Amino acid sequence: MENLDLKQLSTMVGVIAEEKGLPEETVLDVVQMAIAAAWRKDNGDRDMNVRALLDIKTGKATVFIGREVVEDDVAYNPTTEIPLKEAKKIKKDAEIGDVIEESEEVKDFGRVAAMTAKQVVVQRLREAERDAVFSEFEDKIGTVMTGMVARVEPKVVRIDLGKAPGIMPRSEQIDGEYYTVGERLKVYIKGVEHDETRAQLILSRGNAEFIEYLFRQEVPELENGSVEIRAIAREAGRRTKIAVMSTVPGVDPVGTFVGGRGMRVQAIMNEIGDREKIDIINWSDNPSEFIREALSPAEVTKVEINGKKAKVYVTEDQQSIAIGRQGQNVRLASKLTGYDIDIELAKAPEKKKRKNAEDSLLNALSEVSEDDTEEESGSVE
Repeated sequence: MENLDLKQLSTMVGVIAEEKGLPEETVLDVVQMAIAAAWRKDNGDRDMNVRALLDIKTGKATVFIGREVVEDDVAYNPTTEIPLKEAKKIKKDAEIGDVIEESEEVKDFGRVAAMTAKQVVVQRLREAERDAVFSEFEDKIGTVMTGMVARVEPKVVRIDLGKAPGIMPRSEQIDGEYYTVGERLKVYIKGVEHDETRAQLILSRGNAEFIEYLFRQEVPELENGSVEIRAIAREAGRRTKIAVMSTVPGVDPVGTFVGGRGMRVQAIMNEIGDREKIDIINWSDNPSEFIREALSPAEVTKVEINGKKAKVYVTEDQQSIAIGRQGQNVRLASKLTGYDIDIELAKAPEKKKRKNAEDSLLNALSEVSEDDTEEESGSVE
């Protein structure tokens, strides 16, 4: 057989399986598909229903050509169909609709057929690897793993997670964070992306779920349910707002997340970088109170809610704080609460004029003067 040694290929099934981390049965299926494709290339039509069996002990391969039984005396496609009369010569109890298989031993292939077989092996093994990656990491989606930066490109960072490659698109990176080849990073596994040649994991350090996962590692009270994370809004590399609550009376949720001397929140900062600020606020089921908390550190004068829109009034000295740099504070507060927030200036209360001591004295003297004048006028009369 030219350019394709079946006996050698059969002995390589186990080796390929071990190298690729695939079951031997999967690799054998791939090889048998390749043999069927090669035989079809040399001996028939691509529409033929052909399957192959390979004995990995002897290296002997057999192909089975299947054709569907159809009525006699009607037009049929000899490549895929066989008349009932002919079918009964092969199988006495054949009936219309059955599939009759005829076997043939594979002896050799032409050069083109051998190349076809190799192409099928490569393609099918890639598909099998892709499916294996998905199966292995399916239960790891939504978790954080540690990987090593393999390559830094303009639009993506390629990260090696051991058995599978992953990519972190620019949109999933922390703004302002720089990566170097060989650096070890914690990454959040968002999902698996498929293309024609392989499967790759989509990774993130810039999503809100990454922050939540990190807090779950630092705040054991989350596991026992005494505190909860109710909402997170994040602009990676700049600022994160996280709303928390307590389910146990007397437990301070914000203090629990911050930790003694700020140790817990500092551990998160050490992972994501000091450039990103984290605001931990109390969650409230009262929308007005929640919006006030979300806009912290700004002090709010009044909140008016109409549907999913909120008009928030602040004093002039609090306006820039409420809006934040480039609108960041109010933007994150809107994401956190789910309300479209507009910041308005509160009207300053009108100040009543206060009479000072001098005015009061002058008025009193004026009244005395008028009384004296009236008395003098009366005495003249």
